[in-house]
Amino acid sequence: MFGILAEKACYVRWYNPDMPVLSTDSLSLAINGQQILKEISFSIEKGEIVGLIGPNGSGKTTLFNVLSGFLKHTEGEINFDDKNISQVSAPRRAQMGIGRVFQNFGIFREMTLEENVLVALESLPKEKRSEINNLKEKTKETLEFIGLANRAKEKASSLSGGQMRLLEIGRTLASGKELFLLDEPTAGVSPKMTNDVSSLIKELKAEGKTVMIIEHDLPFIAQICDRVFVLDVGSIVLEGDPQSVQHDVKLKEIYFGADPTE
Repeated sequence: MFGILAEKACYVRWYNPDMPVLSTDSLSLAINGQQILKEISFSIEKGEIVGLIGPNGSGKTTLFNVLSGFLKHTEGEINFDDKNISQVSAPRRAQMGIGRVFQNFGIFREMTLEENVLVALESLPKEKRSEINNLKEKTKETLEFIGLANRAKEKASSLSGGQMRLLEIGRTLASGKELFLLDEPTAGVSPKMTNDVSSLIKELKAEGKTVMIIEHDLPFIAQICDRVFVLDVGSIVLEGDPQSVQHDVKLKEIYFGADPTE
């Protein structure tokens, strides 16, 4: 269903394979004296799919807001593509290649799928847009990549929730993003469409894109992610491959308050 030749990509960025795509050092956020994020440090390599899980209120979406520039952290450092972006605005971070896909759909419902993707392509910086020989052809390729080419002329409002999620990820891809921050991409999505979302995220990985996912669906996280971070009360308290995290007694304690010694 999904797939597109890598050589058809609109442009290619150079990466040092030994350099993390994204890293943070002692990242903290306090609001009105309340500590929301506490000394979060991690690094993510190019092409990784990393899950971010934790109880409600643990700071997951806040962390995404800080990484994408919608909230300004109070301490620490954020590096993206070997650049310190701690003082960089949200629009500039988006231009640099950080794509945020919110839990609430951000597509234009009264536009067709084709128009939605064209808007994303036209938002590219001039020098990047000029590298695309044919915007309409690139639009077609993007819709083929997400499996919705047969709906190109239909309004986005006609799509199911899962199909809207695919379109939103496709728009993010078309706008030249390298790092995808996906906030609960399977929320309210049918099991069949959850599989399609999973397949699309794996295709992003195959294209060399890097993905961070906030999810409450632990089986989905276990099936798709290379690594998992567990956030609790604003701190990363557990990290590892999905299987080791899933069977760690700390996870049960975090979610259910169980005594790990019992």
